[in-house]
Amino acid sequence: MIPVGYMAKKIESKPDWLKTNQVKDIYSVSNCISHDFADYTNYWKHNGYWLFNSPEDIDALAKENNIDLNDTTIFYYEAYEQQSYEDEAVWETYQPEKSFTTNVKEPKNKTLQGYDIVSFSNQNAPECSYLSCNHMAEKTEVNEHCLLSSLNIAKELIIKKAFEGCEPGPCRIFAVYTV
Repeated sequence: MIPVGYMAKKIESKPDWLKTNQVKDIYSVSNCISHDFADYTNYWKHNGYWLFNSPEDIDALAKENNIDLNDTTIFYYEAYEQQSYEDEAVWETYQPEKSFTTNVKEPKNKTLQGYDIVSFSNQNAPECSYLSCNHMAEKTEVNEHCLLSSLNIAKELIIKKAFEGCEPGPCRIFAVYTV
């Protein structure tokens, strides 16, 4: 797993359209349900993984632009070093966008919440979570935050093509931590 960055998110409860009793709220990397603190890409302060190198970078951007971080949760992410496709279990490496500084400061304390699988059809910013946005939590065992319990389970689901028909890939596996 490689450190890829941080995000401040506004956590939402499970939407009514997600038909599962396993899930209480959504901790997905995706911006679709639990939204990022801002439309941050417009500020061009993110790293090459389209996240932030530190919580301090998020704080600085928020202060400079009068963005309220109240009611947000800071997440730290690590990603599996290879990506695959939802309909073809072929693993390939990927790199951060080189035009952005990527120097992720790893947290001293972090709590693993689970693993998410996220589409990256544009090969830059996280797009949709297969578990929440694509309703796969209705067919797969997930925790109360709509995340998988292990990296191995995430890899097995991709290898078995469990996400065929979901958002187009490639997709990447993320370890989701709160800090």
